[in-house]
Amino acid sequence: MLRLEWIVSTGWADCLVADQDAEVSIEASHVSEAPEELLIAVARVLTSESEARVEFAGEPAGYRWILHRDGEDVQIRILQVPDRGSNDLASTEIWRSRQPVDVLVRAAIRCFDNVAETYGETEYQRRWRHPFPRFQLEALRSLWRADRAARTL
Repeated sequence: MLRLEWIVSTGWADCLVADQDAEVSIEASHVSEAPEELLIAVARVLTSESEARVEFAGEPAGYRWILHRDGEDVQIRILQVPDRGSNDLASTEIWRSRQPVDVLVRAAIRCFDNVAETYGETEYQRRWRHPFPRFQLEALRSLWRADRAARTL
């Protein structure tokens, strides 16, 4: 079980990440392209890249997602980083989970489908100050469908 929620405020978003054991709420500033980068990172591990990273800008600290593919699973780590230039060792791990790749992909797609349904793309852009990541969301959805179809052959 993996749950992702993206709650958009003016210039900020709260991202809730939860599994069966723990949950964490982290912030992202509109100065980063956090939604786009998250969807791209999930697509990268879906297509068998061994690792993908995402930076969520914050003030003053930020957050770093590290997605590490291991067979059909993904190890997900979220670090609180003092600043964007900090290495992983200077950061504090605040959440960790191991999930099947399909569970991660489904959670990411569901999260941003819910954002589009809740806010609409116009209101999302007004609040977040960036367009809704429609291209990245649909690209991830297409990759996932193709991956699932290839596994059923």
